[in-house]
Amino acid sequence: MNLEYQLIFFFSALGAFNGFLLSFYFAFKAKKSQVPSNYFLACLLLVLSVRIVKSVFFYFISGLSETFIQIGLSACFLIGPFLYLYLQSQFIAPKKNYRLLHILPYILIITVIGIAFPYWSERLLWTTYFVRVIYLQWLTYIIFSGLVLKPVFKKFFSSSEKFTDKDLWLSSIFFGTTFIWIGYFVGSFTSYIVGALSFSFILYLVILVLIFQRKKTTLFFDEKIRYKNKEINLVVIDEISNKLHLIQDKELFKDANLKLADIALAFKTSPHTLSQYLNDNLGKSFSLFINEYRIEEAKRLLHSNDNYTIEAIGYESGFNSKSTFFTTFKSLVGITPSAYRKQGN
Repeated sequence: MNLEYQLIFFFSALGAFNGFLLSFYFAFKAKKSQVPSNYFLACLLLVLSVRIVKSVFFYFISGLSETFIQIGLSACFLIGPFLYLYLQSQFIAPKKNYRLLHILPYILIITVIGIAFPYWSERLLWTTYFVRVIYLQWLTYIIFSGLVLKPVFKKFFSSSEKFTDKDLWLSSIFFGTTFIWIGYFVGSFTSYIVGALSFSFILYLVILVLIFQRKKTTLFFDEKIRYKNKEINLVVIDEISNKLHLIQDKELFKDANLKLADIALAFKTSPHTLSQYLNDNLGKSFSLFINEYRIEEAKRLLHSNDNYTIEAIGYESGFNSKSTFFTTFKSLVGITPSAYRKQGN
């Protein structure tokens, strides 16, 4: 193996190894910080790393076990769903049945296909048809994920809405995964190792973003404030619980620019304590907590005020864009605002 091949092997293999480490890291942080969305990120990095390891060994090592090749290709079937679920979970909390709908069927499919048509005996079938279906499914979920981030992309071109560090992080995850898909697609016409190198490049780029942004924000854990290793005492819990009605009574949720610090000020507590209360006692992020109030208000307006357009109701309820309102409403209620209005007529 000449120097050029050694360098390519080193960087692509190191990228996959770091991917596994980051996967375990985010899984550990998810368990410790009680932020479920990090499980999706951990799983996304895990299946990407499995796919990359397969590519690296397939390219550099002859006689690679065909079972290992099958596992690597099958992992691609879960990249798209985990990308979609992670990005969606940053805006709303997907229900358990909804999460399973995007994971279990694919696990069942790849298991049945793997047993009925193993790679070692049906190699032509895999390389001709199954791989195409896998990459088409991956691309489909990339498109769905792009729709989830539509409000974020609008901010980038908007002069009235600020493009936040969290928006930058989510965009990096989305475009990074998209770039890796392009790397594998292009690799079918150029070199098979392009996809693995793309992963390494994107991974190092994201790590750099993490390092430079780390001091300014808790960007990677759903903007969750770091807590001390102790629980809030019961007196404070009761005080906050007794003040929750202020959000409804004073219609604080209608402020589209409402922040955790604003509610904390109204409750006469610290943002740190309020965030810990929401996560530990209600199991919700601040954005989900406030959006539930907004959706309840929107439901009331949809049935009581036919003069308002649906878009106007979204703004009246506290949402800062039509797309965010529609996405959040459908995720929490299960149907679109238009369909909900029709149910009340």
